Amino acid sequence: MKQVPGWTWIAIAGIFIFSVLMMSQVARAPVDPAISFSEFKKMVSDGDVAEVTLTGENAAVVLKSPITLGGQKVATKDLQTVLPSNGDPDLLRLFEEQGVIVWNHPVETGSNWFLSLLPWIIFIGIYLYIMRRMQGNMMDRFGGRSSSDFLTGSAAKEEKSGRRVTFDDVAGQEQAKKEVAELVEFLKHPEGFKKLGAEPPRGVLLVGPPGTGKTLLAKALAGEAGVNFFNISASEFIEMFVGVGASRVRKMFDEAKKRAPSIIFIDELDAVGRVRGTGLGGGNDEREQTLNQILSEMDGFSGRETVIVLAATNRPDVLDPALLRPGRFDRHVTLELPDKKARKAILQVHTRKVPLAKDVDLDLVSAGCPGFSGADLKNLVNEAAIAAAREGVEEVNMHHFDEMRDRIMMGTVRTLAIQPEEHHRLAVHEAGHTAVAYFLPHADPLYKVTIIPRGRALGGTHLLPTEERHTLDEDYLRDRLAVSLAGRGAEDFFIGNVSSGADDDIKNATKLARAMVSQWGMSDDVGPIDLRQSEEHPFLGREIAQPRRFSEEMSSRVDDAVLKLIREAEARGLDILKTHRPQIELLIEKLEKEETVNWPEIDATLGPKAAKQETA
Repeated sequence: MKQVPGWTWIAIAGIFIFSVLMMSQVARAPVDPAISFSEFKKMVSDGDVAEVTLTGENAAVVLKSPITLGGQKVATKDLQTVLPSNGDPDLLRLFEEQGVIVWNHPVETGSNWFLSLLPWIIFIGIYLYIMRRMQGNMMDRFGGRSSSDFLTGSAAKEEKSGRRVTFDDVAGQEQAKKEVAELVEFLKHPEGFKKLGAEPPRGVLLVGPPGTGKTLLAKALAGEAGVNFFNISASEFIEMFVGVGASRVRKMFDEAKKRAPSIIFIDELDAVGRVRGTGLGGGNDEREQTLNQILSEMDGFSGRETVIVLAATNRPDVLDPALLRPGRFDRHVTLELPDKKARKAILQVHTRKVPLAKDVDLDLVSAGCPGFSGADLKNLVNEAAIAAAREGVEEVNMHHFDEMRDRIMMGTVRTLAIQPEEHHRLAVHEAGHTAVAYFLPHADPLYKVTIIPRGRALGGTHLLPTEERHTLDEDYLRDRLAVSLAGRGAEDFFIGNVSSGADDDIKNATKLARAMVSQWGMSDDVGPIDLRQSEEHPFLGREIAQPRRFSEEMSSRVDDAVLKLIREAEARGLDILKTHRPQIELLIEKLEKEETVNWPEIDATLGPKAAKQETA
């Protein structure tokens, strides 16, 4: 809650003081006295006063006859005076002795009551304004919900989108759409299933890497079926107060049952659904109570409610087994990163409203984005459109897609003052990678090579696989090792020494070689045995040391086998550098001059494909 500003309290204090002063004053202002009180008292003693009208401390005097006062003749009804505030006991006695008629009138407030109340009205108005501001701050703190909604949260609120999402909006996930498509028929016509004794699946777990379209698929299912859709992230169940999450779960399921047929979608289920009772994962009473409530609610379906629970996670390995058993999440639907064909379909969806130039080839764009998720492709289209808008053109061209792809994959171009000697070394390093990748038979195809600094890299050799690989064979991995170490080998061969620029290459090559030996059994000296030294821990999301289950001798054999693979890869790369030295020197010269060399120029510089076949 934000603190009330100091000026607000000063204004309230000022209004309060003003109101007190207003209330303490007589509504009718006192009149200016025509004579002093001592003169008035002398007139009474002399018997000149006929009547006196008292109104508070004001006195209106009526004389028996006109008199001369201060050299001026005074009329009988023009005299006024003010009595002492503490009174005068002798005055009433003089009135009685002289037979003065005394009229005593109460103080008339007239219409000034509103002026007396006005400060309080202003004070109350400011108070209500401050309270509304404080309530608004509370709503901001609790995600835009008022205090009355705190225990229910946004879980019990149905999501209403402006446009209905359908399966046509979900491209590149055909298998996943098939697995959930039959749920549409059940939600539309549940009677046909119930006649045969079939019950709906209690829950469907959508599993896949980030950005593959799990949330979009859930919305499309609700859109195709035309049912109510309740969407919430699992993290919204967790608050600092124990029991709030469980309350929100109850409210959400109760509301969904009332509005059946409906779909409940819980995003990032692993936020509350992690394995209970683990030490490294951390205990949390609120999280575990929320998870228990979800399990209880999913068991509480009677079979008559047409409610399906969808949940999404990219970490199924950390979920509690109680969630995954039949009766809770009966089906597990896996969404994979899209292949080339699927990437093109996704690009077609996201470019519907984007004016494309004639030179844009979505086949080529999709081929150049290996490993991109649906969210990455959407971002690529958006960045390309932004680049076109910055140039002031009316269509998005192919070079916009190429530029933005490089920016997403490698980072923004950096402006660095690179010395000529270092510039030459960069060209030699990248030319080494390029040449070895070009002449090895199992390496990925080349796309381009550049020595323009981008992101954290000073240059890069870009390989684009033409085929989707689901398994990595030994020949391919050995060629990858040779390509990784070829930059360092080229520096040593052409310059005579090496530099720190091979740091990342050595790191990746060592990691790959160790995986080949200790995980995939690709070393004859070690054999097919699991000798990995670390695991990616599901709760920490990173590799941590594990108790070693093999001897020091076996560990030494693994190290020797890793070193042997790396030395063999270095030797293969060096042979190519020696065999094709003239072509590589031409490529180095071209790189120094142009800084970026694309595939057609690489192919023309290094020689025809026949040379590659002979080398193989």
